[in-house]
Amino acid sequence: MNPALMAGLGAGCGLGVTIAVAGLTGRQVFQPRSVGRVRLGEGRMLLRIAAGVLVVLVVLAFTGWIAGGVLAGVAVWAGPRVLGGKRRRDAEIARTEAIASWTEMIRDSIVAASGLEEAIVATETVAPAPIAVEVRALVRRLQHQPLAEALTEFGAKVRHPSADLVVAALVLATRMEASDLSGLLSRLADAIRGDARMRIRVEVGRTKVRTATKVILGVVAASVVFLAIGNRDYLAVYSTPTGQLVLVVIGGVFVFGGWLLERMASVDLPERFTARTTTTAADSTLEGGGW
Repeated sequence: MNPALMAGLGAGCGLGVTIAVAGLTGRQVFQPRSVGRVRLGEGRMLLRIAAGVLVVLVVLAFTGWIAGGVLAGVAVWAGPRVLGGKRRRDAEIARTEAIASWTEMIRDSIVAASGLEEAIVATETVAPAPIAVEVRALVRRLQHQPLAEALTEFGAKVRHPSADLVVAALVLATRMEASDLSGLLSRLADAIRGDARMRIRVEVGRTKVRTATKVILGVVAASVVFLAIGNRDYLAVYSTPTGQLVLVVIGGVFVFGGWLLERMASVDLPERFTARTTTTAADSTLEGGGW
């Protein structure tokens, strides 16, 4: 059969699998711009799975290597997560800096406002973009909730350890007299900005490793494709069972290296105060028979 026809059939099969999975799970493959980040992430995941299945079928059609097809599909599915993610990491750094800026806004507004709640309301229109939605929701909650409860929900929505530190300081300030809240907020803002600077330095150091990895993988993939097209006999040894076993070993080495890169890219975050407080409160309610 013509390889181009087989590739076309493989593409059709991959698209069919994607549509079938989307229909069975009730998910949309192509998301409109107005959907939330969770649904958009699910759509991207489906597209990555479809691309992986398509690559598996194409590699099987051209080479007949089962191990090679599976490894190629895994590479297409996991590659963007292992070697990419720069936008996500930059967004996390920007979110950390935004929390520090918002903390400084509250500190500056306390001087001109008559109280902490008024100072928080004053930051609604000038809140940094990465947390602007959460700040506006916090201000709306203040219209019908006590300040401490609204702040706790704010911390749960932001889902960031630095925000939990700020929330804990503000909640304590509402429940007891704070002698130097402005100074405390200043120190918190400096510590949060220090965390953002640390992440930037770490990211710069890791960029060299990611760049070298991309170059190595690109050269290997280009060499295999070139040989598969121009000199199939050179790769004929991999069509044997022993050759397939060697491919599995080589793929295992690359998979292990990708796992190490993923571990290196992850940042261990401290335990979140808001999550721990919410869980403790829920457990206390269950033990008391409140549900």
